[in-house]
Amino acid sequence: MRVRRTAPLVALVTALAGCTVAGQAADADAEAVVVGYQSKTINTVTAGTLLREKGFFEKRLAELGQRTGKKYAVTWQDYDTGAPITAQMMAGKIDIGSMGDYPLLINGARGQQSAETRTKMVAVTGYNLRGALNTVVVAPGSPVRSLADLKGKVVSASSGSAGHGLFVQALRKNGIDPKDVKVENQQPPVGASALQSGNVAALSQFVAWPGLLVHQGNATVLYDGGELGVPTLHGTVVREKYATGNRDVVKAFLQAQLDANQLLWSEPLESARTVAKATGLPPEVVYLYNGANGVATFDPTLKPRLRAALDQDVPFLKSIGVLQQIDLSAFVDDSYLREVYGAGYDADLASTANKAALTGTDPVCGKPVGDAALAGELWVGDRTQPAADPACLLRAVKAAQSAGQRITAAYVPDAGTGTRWFADKSVWVRDGAAFRPFLGAAAAQRYVAAHPGATVVTYAEAVASS
Repeated sequence: MRVRRTAPLVALVTALAGCTVAGQAADADAEAVVVGYQSKTINTVTAGTLLREKGFFEKRLAELGQRTGKKYAVTWQDYDTGAPITAQMMAGKIDIGSMGDYPLLINGARGQQSAETRTKMVAVTGYNLRGALNTVVVAPGSPVRSLADLKGKVVSASSGSAGHGLFVQALRKNGIDPKDVKVENQQPPVGASALQSGNVAALSQFVAWPGLLVHQGNATVLYDGGELGVPTLHGTVVREKYATGNRDVVKAFLQAQLDANQLLWSEPLESARTVAKATGLPPEVVYLYNGANGVATFDPTLKPRLRAALDQDVPFLKSIGVLQQIDLSAFVDDSYLREVYGAGYDADLASTANKAALTGTDPVCGKPVGDAALAGELWVGDRTQPAADPACLLRAVKAAQSAGQRITAAYVPDAGTGTRWFADKSVWVRDGAAFRPFLGAAAAQRYVAAHPGATVVTYAEAVASS
């Protein structure tokens, strides 16, 4: 009989659900600035949680005030998804927001219905070129082994979200009619509880919910969004009317976003701890996505490849009736960012390198660390160390265990998609002398079927044999 781990998830959902509002002390002479963000959607932390916790925006506004003689008061509004942020922006109640690609498109389309409500996407927060920021998970011990097994079943997703889009596109890519699966429109915390209670067969969501549930032992991966091979991103959006009248304030926000990027690039572990403390998320989960070689690459530049991905997302949103049309050339605007970025903008625009990359020398294997498709990382106590490849990571884990050291987390890239994941939650395959990790059992079984002699082994067996 499987025992469900209910307490940790219920406690976290209770703590994280809903909208919270915080701001500076009221000042009759201060100009109000309202920022909508998603603290738990940790792919937006450079325009949300990390930026807020470090006070970067307030500091940049103080500098602006020294030049203009004005005072500013920032109010932060925290939501679970992008939809309510868009609603508040349309009502003129939020000036600057951050959200994922599908909500961004809905935001832009709704804004373009009126000159009073138009919005502009002015920066990217984080992205993954293969789509790995979204994942489909099932409960541990679930009889569902593949997407095809979901026919006739109910799956939880937030309608119009990137997680929803991933699921529909993944079904189509695997020859499954999306009409054969019922999608229940639920907020992430509600969907997480529904998965645990058995009310839905699977959950398709965005960061950080899949990683959180897997880390807690409340889910296993059914489908890695990285298998789709379609870029996914989150970004910063502003009300056009507000930005036109307050260009310096928008530029101050983008300068603050650059400050947050610089901190995350230079101190990814400390940045993850800051976000974890602010959100209640486990630091191991935050670091999975936002750490060195994290699933998310943080870069504010509005890259042509990401702009093209937005264009490719439009048909799906039209198909589910949440978007009729959008003029992307009018919505995507990097002029504000270019003004504050400096001379390196075009070079960074052309690059997809992760500036928070794992580097150095593997202390166990003595090999240089460089290839992100192979490099892993071991978090022992309060420090991390790089691993050149999966075999070296296993050796590092074995050495730490033998020394009686406390292992906080171990990360390794999926052998097929390169998606960084928890080593102890991955499905390991032994192929001759090599060990290959996969996020889910389905991917591992496909590899085994294509490679005679390869077998699935437990994580403990892989560590012991390293």
